Amino acid sequence: MSDQNLRGFDLWGAPFDGEASLGWPGSRYAPAKVREAARWINMRIQDGRIFRLETNQIETVGDNLLVDRGDIQVAHADTETTFNRVSEAVAGSIRNKRVPIVIGGDDSLLFPVVRGVHEALPGRIGIIHFDAHLDLMDESDAQGRLSQSSGMRRSLELDRIQAADCIQVCERHFNFPSSGQFKFDHGLAHISARQVLKQGVDATLEQVFKQVEGADHLYLSFDIDAIDPAFAPGAGAHEPGGITSAWGLEFVERLAPYCSAMAITEVNPLMDVKDMTSTLAAYLAFTFAVAGSKAAAPGPRR
Repeated sequence: MSDQNLRGFDLWGAPFDGEASLGWPGSRYAPAKVREAARWINMRIQDGRIFRLETNQIETVGDNLLVDRGDIQVAHADTETTFNRVSEAVAGSIRNKRVPIVIGGDDSLLFPVVRGVHEALPGRIGIIHFDAHLDLMDESDAQGRLSQSSGMRRSLELDRIQAADCIQVCERHFNFPSSGQFKFDHGLAHISARQVLKQGVDATLEQVFKQVEGADHLYLSFDIDAIDPAFAPGAGAHEPGGITSAWGLEFVERLAPYCSAMAITEVNPLMDVKDMTSTLAAYLAFTFAVAGSKAAAPGPRR
């Protein structure tokens, strides 16, 4: 396969944690740490090829697979300005026929990233949302309307994003009753972490693909706390009972060919242990790019 037939990816940093109103702030430092970890991966590309051990193949990825576009300029005291810049960067990559990967930052960024996808692509946009939390709060006196607790709620207010085209994966434990009622009222599907762990990757992906089959384009939102804190201690909040890092990487690998954008959020270097979470985020991003470089052919998502 020639380089011209491969999808290209843009890496954007979004060093913003101004809406980390619950849990620990510190995810603004993630883009720099993830880039540092990614250098160990990038050095393994030789002449546009890399040996992928999971497939036991030397794969062509080209010399332009993952281009680092730097950090989006954030306005730390102005969430709306920051969100507008994030949406513009994402939409710009897509209009240039590239796939954006955004490294946050807190999970309020779910909304401006998907808004950028929504602005750049026609048709129905589906969201596959890996997270320990629902992010369905409308607003509160303590958090307002744009916090890390409201990203999915705000996204579902966009014209061409419907709950019927979205699914949440790995949510667990306890959440606000108002968020649960919103989920029931709008028919928003979720697969709890406990169910994922019981049924495995294959059965979970079958449910995911069935849920989003009506969407024209997919956005993968990956909050690092979908991973159990034993594997990802550098997160904005710790929720025990998540999936392993191995399962997270497999989910990303198998979803990547169908997705038009990805964001990885809530990596918090201030809470990390020997950069293990930043390293995981680097592998998630690089796996998404390598696996997604050959876009899936039209037809059933399997």
